[in-house]
Amino acid sequence: MTLFLDTLPRTRLLAEISLWSADLLNLERDMARIAPYGDILHVDVADARFTPGFLFFPDLVARIADVAQAPVHVHLMTQGDIVVDQARQFAEAGADLVTVHAETGAEGLAALDLLAARGTAGGVALTLDQPLAALDPFLPRVAMVTLMGTRIGIKGAGLDPEAVPRIRALRQTLAAQGLGRVRVAADGGIRDTTVPDLRAAGADTVVMGSLAFGADDLAARFGWLRGLGVQEA
Repeated sequence: MTLFLDTLPRTRLLAEISLWSADLLNLERDMARIAPYGDILHVDVADARFTPGFLFFPDLVARIADVAQAPVHVHLMTQGDIVVDQARQFAEAGADLVTVHAETGAEGLAALDLLAARGTAGGVALTLDQPLAALDPFLPRVAMVTLMGTRIGIKGAGLDPEAVPRIRALRQTLAAQGLGRVRVAADGGIRDTTVPDLRAAGADTVVMGSLAFGADDLAARFGWLRGLGVQEA
């Protein structure tokens, strides 16, 4: 099975656009504005238990998927007791990639099984509080790993000092396990000052919020992003 991630370039940094940072009253307008530049649309889903608040829901994602000009990545920031059902609902809504948190354990692995059976790409994410070893059961079963660079669910926070070394260590782990095909995403603290370091450490994609929607000159912003070059090992 060919996943959409297999069709995206590996020779440049990908732009993953977080719709949490769009003008939610004018979401379609903002989606159209970034459409020529975004490689992936990133939709955060939060249950107000794993994270401080609520974010996005399946009916909205279904409408986003209807008009999206890029694949839709749903990031489930939810507790394990609902993660399987949430994975099903968002896959049915049209998500191209659904990411669960490693913190959900066996329930998260069951959600990945459900996604695989549907032909929907699965991913895994990890908060800063957890060791990278928590990813081990998930790595052979996912197309993307998302490492959080800030405390989860907090908008606008700065990049944690541990974020760059964690990206580098994850890239080394993937290489050692023969999983170089797995994409690595950096999420949180994405600024013009931090992206070059994240790319050099091995990030394949960065989850852009205000760095995208706050840019006056989108062509210049994305030209800079895509000029950062091939990742280092």
